[in-house]
Amino acid sequence: MIEVQQLTKRYGDREVVRGITFSAQRGQILGFLGPNGAGKTTTMRMLTGYLPASSGTAKVAGYDIFTESAEVRRRIGYLPENPPLYPDMTVRSYLTFVAKLKGVARGEVAEARDKVIERTGLGEVSHRLLSHLSKGFRQRVGLAQALIHNPEVLVLDEPTIGLDPRQIIEIRSLIKELSGNRTVILSTHILPEVSQVCDKVVIINEGHVACEELLSNLTKDGTLEEVFLRYIAQDAAAHGEAVELESEVLTTGPGAEE
Repeated sequence: MIEVQQLTKRYGDREVVRGITFSAQRGQILGFLGPNGAGKTTTMRMLTGYLPASSGTAKVAGYDIFTESAEVRRRIGYLPENPPLYPDMTVRSYLTFVAKLKGVARGEVAEARDKVIERTGLGEVSHRLLSHLSKGFRQRVGLAQALIHNPEVLVLDEPTIGLDPRQIIEIRSLIKELSGNRTVILSTHILPEVSQVCDKVVIINEGHVACEELLSNLTKDGTLEEVFLRYIAQDAAAHGEAVELESEVLTTGPGAEE
C-alpha cells in the first residue's frame, strides 16, 4: 500500500530527511515514532504532496508521489498537527465544503458528510461554529475532513497532542476503528500512542530510519520505551550524534497514566 525508498528533503546544504525507507501494508497502523525534530512531519508532508521531496521515491496505493501526485491525493486523508479549520463555519458547512473540494460527486456530498459526522461522533455539535468547539471536538472534525472522501490511506500527524486524558482515549479508540481495510500512518513522539494503537513501528532519529519492525517483535524482550531508547542511542552513536531526547519522550508523553 505504501512503499518509501530513500526519500530525502534538503534545504540548501541541510538534509532534514535523509534517505528514509519503509513500507506499510493494507490494514496496518504504522507508528512513525521519533523525538521532536526528527523529521516526522516533513516526511508526512512529502508523502501527502504538501511538500516536494528533494530525491528518492514513494508510492501510495501504487501511485508515484512525484509523477501521479493528483492520484495520490485522492487516496490519502491527511490530518496535520493543526487541523485546517475555518472558525466561522459550522461543522456541517465546513465538511460540505471539504467534500466538494476533495472531489466528492455532487449527489454524494450530503451522504458523505453525514456518514463522517456519525463515524466521528460529531452529531451533537454538527450545527455549532468551529470556533465554539473544544479541542477534542476540533480534532474529531480534523479526522472527519480526512475521511470524507473515503481514502485508502490515512496520515495522522500528532492527532492527540494537547488533548486531556479522556479525549486521548477517545481519539485512540477512533483511530483503531478507522483502520480496517485502510492503511494508517500515525506520526507521534508519544510512546503510549504507538504501544496502544499500532501494528508496526518505524523509529526515526535526525532524519533517518533507526528501526522498522512489527510492534510485537520489538517488545518481546522489553518495553517500547526501552527499545526506543536503545535504537535512538545506537543510531546516534553510529552517526556520531549526541543523544538529546526531550523529557516528554522519556516519560512517554501525555496520557502516560493510561
